[in-house]
Amino acid sequence: MKVLLIGGGGREHALGWKLAQSSLLSTLYVQQGNPGLDSLGEPVDLDETNHADVISFCKRNHVDLVVVGPEAPLAAGISDALTGPGIACFGPSANAAKLETSKSFTKEICSKAGIPTASYGRFDRFDEASAFLRTMSAPYVVKADGLAAGKGVVIAASLVEADNAIHEMLEGKFGDAGASIVIEEFLPGEEASLFVLCDGTRSIALAGAQDHKRAFDGDEGPNTGGMGAYSPAPVLSPGVQERAMREIITPTLAQMSKDGMPMSAFFMLG
Repeated sequence: MKVLLIGGGGREHALGWKLAQSSLLSTLYVQQGNPGLDSLGEPVDLDETNHADVISFCKRNHVDLVVVGPEAPLAAGISDALTGPGIACFGPSANAAKLETSKSFTKEICSKAGIPTASYGRFDRFDEASAFLRTMSAPYVVKADGLAAGKGVVIAASLVEADNAIHEMLEGKFGDAGASIVIEEFLPGEEASLFVLCDGTRSIALAGAQDHKRAFDGDEGPNTGGMGAYSPAPVLSPGVQERAMREIITPTLAQMSKDGMPMSAFFMLG
């Protein structure tokens, strides 16, 4: 079986490391540039933003499966582009990928499906966002609506800090990702991620993990994209995991399918 792995970061290195162990694999093509990945497969010079070139490469080399790691190519519709001409792709459609690429979209799914989530508001104007802040109590959670490499979240201790975060996001700190923002109720407690494999209707829980988000000792610094992770996550006890599957994963998949955008691939709840 010939597999093309899209992406060149640490996540893709982990995927490539495991794919390379499969007895079904004959050739693993990887995007060149990551020395760790280059050692696992056959490096190729491909631009994942050029869907025509990716399709051409797959047809020319008789690729059986494309595995997509990063969110950005999925948001740009690479899965849709590949499956159109019949190339198998492990990764959700651009519409389904909105669960990751748009925080307000995910909130709307939660509202429609009755999934428990923090109260929120979505804004693209400073005056409206600032007024909404004043209906809440500290700390304040301000998020860029779109993809910001894990860095588009500010947990503000004061209204001044929250207002500054709104200004920075709406004025372009995170580019298009911050063209609109989500202000969310702060929920105290530990954060963990649960990884689930799904085919649009059915789901299997794989594992949980926790990463270290905020810089500086005592979690007093800004959010980062994550600074190291460990798995399994003790906070995800069997009872918590079962409840997450029942109250969040299952209704999310049902709502996505109902809305005509079934979620097929990995689903990370966290």
